[in-house]
Amino acid sequence: MPDPIELKLAEFKLAMRRLAAGVSIVTTIDGEQPHGFAATSVTSVSADPSPLLLVCVNKSVSCHDLMLASGRFCVNVLAEADMETARLFSSSKDRHRRFELCKWETLSTGAPALTGALASFDCRIHRAMEVQTHTVVFGEVVETRLIDDDLHPLVYIDGRFGGLRCPPTTGATP
Repeated sequence: MPDPIELKLAEFKLAMRRLAAGVSIVTTIDGEQPHGFAATSVTSVSADPSPLLLVCVNKSVSCHDLMLASGRFCVNVLAEADMETARLFSSSKDRHRRFELCKWETLSTGAPALTGALASFDCRIHRAMEVQTHTVVFGEVVETRLIDDDLHPLVYIDGRFGGLRCPPTTGATP
């Protein structure tokens, strides 16, 4: 008879694969050496009194400890056109090539910001909390950068990357 806990875990993982999520590259810097990983667990926490966001970082990610030690990171929201960048930052292969394929710049904290990202949130670590296999890192946003372009975000669902196409805005806000 199958273990009920393992069945619940498998069902949970399958169900979570159905939750479409935006894709971001989270970067940090160690001296002059940039590091980063792809993330789908990024969310706004609060805007007042200061803007905060959070990112869930698996403790097994190669730059987990470097990010915490540096005290800074940048969340770069990817567009559909950035699919290959997302794949590269999602894989443990070719880590040395991650920062060669795209153009990068720095904002206030010095963490790499992807030129052309839909949005970049440059953050200082406000708090970090270990929760099982992950660390929930709260970042105080010290600078944002937006591109003024067609918004075709990259999403991740069921183990695949894809683009999201929204109808044109009508000028009305919800």
